[in-house]
Amino acid sequence: MSDHTKTVEQRQPLYSANVITESSNPVNMARMPDPDACGIIHGCCGDTMEIYLRLNGDRIREATFTTDGHESAIACASMLTKTVRGLSLEEAYKIKPEDVIAALDGLPEAKIHCAHLTVNTLRQAIDNWRVGGSKAPNG
Repeated sequence: MSDHTKTVEQRQPLYSANVITESSNPVNMARMPDPDACGIIHGCCGDTMEIYLRLNGDRIREATFTTDGHESAIACASMLTKTVRGLSLEEAYKIKPEDVIAALDGLPEAKIHCAHLTVNTLRQAIDNWRVGGSKAPNG
């Protein structure tokens, strides 16, 4: 049995197939150059989440993320950035951590904070845009 197969099999009791898919093959995982909006939160868990938005008016044209978190953080951000594409900022702001968890077919109790971190970072990006600046890091 290969190391990768053992790792996936070891994760299966903890994570849904959606979490494994999103964390193994994340979508939109990149720092966006010159975003219209950006949120960065250093979570109490020690993970940092960054979400970048490119807008077309008040609609999200593109969303990307970076994180130093592991499976759950990556899966939550990958799922969220796919979900918000095409939504208005108001619609995206209404997304709840429970929505992300449901889209992933659940998270272990100890990892639910990852959904909160991801949603809060998205909301921070939107709030930053509303007050007139992306608050994006340089480079």
